[in-house]
Amino acid sequence: MSNRTTLADLRGMDAGQASRLPPAHLALLLEDAAALRADAKHVSDLLADALHRRYGPVATERRQAEGKDTGRVRFLDAGFEISADLPKRVEWDQGRLAAATETLRSWGEDPADYVATEIKVPESRFTAWPPKLQALFQPARTVGTGRPSYSLEQVEC
Repeated sequence: MSNRTTLADLRGMDAGQASRLPPAHLALLLEDAAALRADAKHVSDLLADALHRRYGPVATERRQAEGKDTGRVRFLDAGFEISADLPKRVEWDQGRLAAATETLRSWGEDPADYVATEIKVPESRFTAWPPKLQALFQPARTVGTGRPSYSLEQVEC
């Protein structure tokens, strides 16, 4: 029997109880959770590859028969309905979009009727700007936070 907290033990705790664990236990639990995530990703990737090998050719045939390159098709296999989805992923060349938008404008059209425009400011650029420029954009800026993360690494004393 080990004096170590396991993931099974952790599942029975709430966050308050877990927060009182010794750092050494927390560090080991982080390692265990990382290994579990890596294993789950490996298994998930393996299953995705197996399903694609098994059903990819049939799905491709069905899509071709329906006159489409992407999208969802359904078919049966041994009493199971298989739903195979091949999502469409579209990327737009920003320079060419800007040029097309200007052409629309020159035709007397309002580009907002056809395209959505989003202006972004990379944070690294904002922090490098001079104060006067930062002050101009500051009212349009909202800062939030993401999920906090922590790592524990034992150090030699």
